Amino acid sequence: MQRPLSPSVRKIALLGSTGSIGQSALQVVRHLPENLQIVALAARSSLDLLEQQVHEFRPAIVAVGDEQKAREFQKRVPHVEVVAGTSGLCQAASHPDADIALFAMSGSGALMPAIEAIRARKQIALANKEILVSAGELIMRLARENGVAVIPVDSEHSALFQCLQGQDPKSVRRLILTASGGPFRTYSAERLSTISVTEALSHPNWKMGAKITIDSSTLMNKGLELIEARWLFDVPIESVEVIVHPQSVVHSMVEYCDGSILAQMSQPDMVLPIQYALTWPERKPGLLAPFDFSRYSHLTFEAPDRKKFPCLALAEEALRRGQSYPCFLNAANEVLVERLIRNDLRWADIGFKLEKLMSFHRPVDMVSLESILLVDQEARELSRKA
Repeated sequence: MQRPLSPSVRKIALLGSTGSIGQSALQVVRHLPENLQIVALAARSSLDLLEQQVHEFRPAIVAVGDEQKAREFQKRVPHVEVVAGTSGLCQAASHPDADIALFAMSGSGALMPAIEAIRARKQIALANKEILVSAGELIMRLARENGVAVIPVDSEHSALFQCLQGQDPKSVRRLILTASGGPFRTYSAERLSTISVTEALSHPNWKMGAKITIDSSTLMNKGLELIEARWLFDVPIESVEVIVHPQSVVHSMVEYCDGSILAQMSQPDMVLPIQYALTWPERKPGLLAPFDFSRYSHLTFEAPDRKKFPCLALAEEALRRGQSYPCFLNAANEVLVERLIRNDLRWADIGFKLEKLMSFHRPVDMVSLESILLVDQEARELSRKA
């Protein structure tokens, strides 16, 4: 059973503090100093910004992904314990003083720290899709065994979480995830073949990190969210759907068996779902101004185009096939996105290469962390050569 935290000051281990989600999370902490406190920070890079954060929030421990950079950083902040690598991330996530571990770092490198945080019985605030996509069954089983709440931070999953509060899960007919459609929603197939890296790194509604911005442009982001929703909310595969909503005001919806639909709406700003995850089950005064309906008087919805955006269809297929397909898809996509950012392949190649790689994959049951890591490694090695 998931246990909400008591309403006293909640102490946070923030992994990914220098990224866009991490910086928004610190904005929320500044806003609610009587309710929220930072006890651990972790980042892969951006050490100048990390140093500023250390001086402002005075954590007990700081984790830096690279060991050499960690040694250099320790000299800059001698009054704080600095740890390195995966083991350092695990130490930060499971720090004894922390109540909540907020995973704002992208990539499957957050998997081990998440497992350690759950074993240490920390509440999990999850802005990382890859953790549940790669190891959803394992993570949610561990969370149940340890009585740990896994609270979504993604705007879409936070919307579903909010719409499900106080409702009977048996009465749910559909979970409807909304997608902006990305910057290329109206492009022709011919135009999509000429997309540049610079274009793919520009999102019309959200300011995000490079990886998630690319995934949003291919609709892989929405495919990963489908897989994540299946595990977060323990629903049948066929009960989760995607609808394109370019304005990004309705963040997602739940349809119930009687035909009623509950939607969560707000300005497209991540501070709201972050704050809700950190203060749940309570609500605190927020940073957003009252919603101005006159600015959002035209809301539209349309079906996604899976032919122009095959990554969504590939994620749906991986979810249907189950076993190791989602884990393989996730790791392969990570590598292909990295290659795109390095100009090592074209935007249009991501879906094509993913489909080919998945056709060669021989699935296995994901019964342990070891099997998950082996599939992840296999996918990465194949994707670097594809």
